[in-house]
Amino acid sequence: MGSQPAGSPSPTRIALSAAAGIASLAALLFVPAGRIDWLAGWLYLAIVVVYFAANYVYINRVNPELIAHRMRMGKGTKRWDLIWAGASTPVFLSIYVVAGLDAERIGWSTMAWWLWPVGLAAFLIGSALLSWSMVVNPFFEKTVRIQSERGHRVIDTGPYRIVRHPGYLGLIGWFVSGPLLLGSWWACLPAALSLVAINVRTALEDRTLRNELDGYEAYTHRVRYRLLPWIW
Repeated sequence: MGSQPAGSPSPTRIALSAAAGIASLAALLFVPAGRIDWLAGWLYLAIVVVYFAANYVYINRVNPELIAHRMRMGKGTKRWDLIWAGASTPVFLSIYVVAGLDAERIGWSTMAWWLWPVGLAAFLIGSALLSWSMVVNPFFEKTVRIQSERGHRVIDTGPYRIVRHPGYLGLIGWFVSGPLLLGSWWACLPAALSLVAINVRTALEDRTLRNELDGYEAYTHRVRYRLLPWIW
């Protein structure tokens, strides 16, 4: 446990990748805002940094191979997933751009202070569920493919006993929390579009797994809910 498997990225590469991601997020927040003394923006950035650090330590201890696999694109990634990523990523990122413009530069809307802790709760719950899914599922890569060379199999433990795509449910908490933590009603629009995009991907991934992964069809009869527990 915690040992680095062969082919794992070096700590330097991981640190540089994380730093680039945080710097990009900071630019998406503060350039549209037009100022750096934005308290909500700095608080959000700090929360994300703490989560990334804690998630890395957790995954590296329990499921270290996943880090290496998530830092590269595996062979056989579905073409539709590449198209989906190209179309949806700008939508996800626009949550931060719109929030910066709305909350600080232009001031289109005002959000009540008590929604910030609601957003924090949504972020923490969603992030915890996302991390839990990564720990339980060794096949939790960034793209959709059948990982035949890794002995891809159905995972039905942990949160996968309740919904078939708990990682995406965790992402929903992340997207919902963004506008609330950044104080922007207008950012709810790209957040809502992000939820639509997540729903599209879960549907396409579910269809792929039903058709190509042994045992998944039977799993769908045991776990009926694709995304929302006891609802859908």
